[in-house]
Amino acid sequence: MTELTLTTFDWVPDFPRGYVRDVRVRWALEEAGLDYQVRSVPFRERGPDHYAHQPFGQVPWLTDGDLSIFESGAILLHLAQRADSPRAQALLPADPQRRSEAVEWLFAGLNSVEMASVPWTVLKLSDIADGVAWERIDGFLQLRLDRMEPVLAQREWLAGQFSVADILMADVLRLPDRFDRLGGHPACRAYVARATARPAFAKAHADQMAHFAAADAAQR
Repeated sequence: MTELTLTTFDWVPDFPRGYVRDVRVRWALEEAGLDYQVRSVPFRERGPDHYAHQPFGQVPWLTDGDLSIFESGAILLHLAQRADSPRAQALLPADPQRRSEAVEWLFAGLNSVEMASVPWTVLKLSDIADGVAWERIDGFLQLRLDRMEPVLAQREWLAGQFSVADILMADVLRLPDRFDRLGGHPACRAYVARATARPAFAKAHADQMAHFAAADAAQR
């Protein structure tokens, strides 16, 4: 089995802690029972090696032997397809129909829901929660949540069993939930609570918080 290395920032400001996207990868690694190490790159100074692995200067990326993979969705799919880990393979259903559903919901989380939740959060944090721009972005997020609500009201997990789709979608929905934006969508809120109650998420989240707390201690 090749060595897995997850790369994230050495430090971030307080607000994104617990929400930096390496938490998704940590979560999948914990669910899969895979051994891994965490490596840091500077948050403030992003050099050529960083851009060589992640051309947008973001995190995370994962190295698996000679492979270097960026984008959280791509990393989750890679981990779920590892043939040397039965627990990792369980993150994608064996049944072809269910497997297809897991993949499509993984992409839906990235391309349909997160594309609404991220700009909404940016405006929220920028104190621009009014005006035409806000109304449009808030309405866009509302539409996405309205579509997710009946789906999640009818199923425990998106593809019949817990999968990488749920890691991705639950993490995406955690962001608006942080601002109580899921208050009118009880099925979405219950889904996030159900997913984040899993021990693997608790471990991933705690490890990310500890990682950045250690950075604070080192700077004192």
